[in-house]
Amino acid sequence: MKAAIIRSHGGAEALELVEDWPRPVAGAGDVVLRVKASALNYHDVFTRRGMPGIKLDLPVVPGLDLAGEVVEIGEGVTDFKVGDGVLVDPLNRVEGGLMGETVDGGLQQYARVRAHQLVPIPEGVTYEQAAALPVAYGTAHRMLFTNGGIKAGDTVLVLGASGGVGTGTVLLAKLAGAHVIACGSSAEKLERLKAMGADEVIDYTRSDFTKDIYARFGKPHRRTYDGGVDVVVNFTGGDTWIPSLRALKRGGKLLTCGATAGFDPKEDLRFIWTFELKILGSNSWAREDLVALLDHIAAGRLSPVIDRVLPLEDAREALRLIEEREVIGKVVIAP
Repeated sequence: MKAAIIRSHGGAEALELVEDWPRPVAGAGDVVLRVKASALNYHDVFTRRGMPGIKLDLPVVPGLDLAGEVVEIGEGVTDFKVGDGVLVDPLNRVEGGLMGETVDGGLQQYARVRAHQLVPIPEGVTYEQAAALPVAYGTAHRMLFTNGGIKAGDTVLVLGASGGVGTGTVLLAKLAGAHVIACGSSAEKLERLKAMGADEVIDYTRSDFTKDIYARFGKPHRRTYDGGVDVVVNFTGGDTWIPSLRALKRGGKLLTCGATAGFDPKEDLRFIWTFELKILGSNSWAREDLVALLDHIAAGRLSPVIDRVLPLEDAREALRLIEEREVIGKVVIAP
C-alpha cells in the first residue's frame, strides 16, 4: 500500500512516499482502518526533523490525527464493527505511545489502531472535520476550559491565531462568549480571522501588539483591575513572552500549550508578582475534549477551519506548508 514515511530525520526530503509499505493486520484488541483523513500538525514537523531527547524507532509513518472506516476487527473487539466511522485519539492511554511517533500514524492508506483509542464519529461530522480535532482543537479545548476557565465577557488575546491551535482557540473562545483579539502576520490572514469571528485583529509584524492592547483597552494598573486583557493565549514563546505578560490586566491569565518559537525566553518576574498573574500550562487533551468537540460539530456550533485537503502524494508539500506557516487552519491529507 502507499504510505509517507520517515527513514531518517532531516529536512523536507526526509518524508518519502513509498508504494510497497506493508498493509497492517489486526491483532488482539486492534482494528484496521481505511484512513479517510489525516490532519497534519507542527508536531509532525518536529518528528521529521528529530526532537532533542526523544529517540524514535525509524522508519515510521507520521500523522498524529486520523479518522477512517473500520475494515478489520481483531480478536476481543466488541464495541466496534466493520463499516463504523471513527476518530482516533492519538494518545494510547493504556499501553502508552503516540500515533505517528511511536507507532505508524495517518499518512498511509490503512492503519492499525488499538480499539480503546477509537471515538465514534456522530452523524453529520465528516472525516476531514473529525481528523482536524485532536492535537489542535483538543489541546485548545483543554487549555481554554479545563485549565483556563475562560468565560463569557473575557477579553482574550490569541497569538499565532492563524494556525491549527490558533484558529481552534479563536472559534472556541467565541463559542464561550469571549471578546477575541487575534494576531496574524498578513492582511489575508487577518481578514480570514475576522471572517471566522475574531472581534479585533492585530498585525504583529507592523506594530507592537502590547502597545496595541494599551491603545484599545488601556495600560494595566497595578492597584485596580483596569486596562489590559483578561487572557493571553501564547503557545509560541520566544520573544513574545514578556510582551504577553505586559498585556495582561491585574489577575490575568497567560495560557500556554507549546513553544514553537522558542522554549527558553527571557522572563520578567516583576510583572508576574506585581500584577498577580497566573501562568497556566496545558498538555494535550482528554478523550472528553474530543467527544465534546464532535458534539459541537454535529450540533452545528463549530466548524473546524480547514485550509485545504491534499492527496497522499502531496504529503511532503503539505508538511512544508505547515512548517512555513503558509496556511490558515488545518491541512488534511486524504490517503
